[in-house]
Amino acid sequence: MAVIVAPSPNPNAMKFTVGIPVGGPTTHVAGTSPEETFARDLLAIPGVTSIFLTADFVTISKTSDIPWESIIPEATSILEGEFGS
Repeated sequence: MAVIVAPSPNPNAMKFTVGIPVGGPTTHVAGTSPEETFARDLLAIPGVTSIFLTADFVTISKTSDIPWESIIPEATSILEGEFGS
């Protein structure tokens, strides 16, 4: 399944649905080193402040000064690499 990106009520957060269990529920914040490689990679994207994992999706939060256009392609690629078929 391709990653489906959808807005959330918070303009600085987006929901990335991958279609299979991602673990959690858990939250990781920038500056930490989660066990999961994909989580570390997501947090390394400039502007990402936290990720929330639960069910079949990851919610990514960012700073207000970084546009989603600079985050979504890299985040989608990371998630497809981890959870894609």
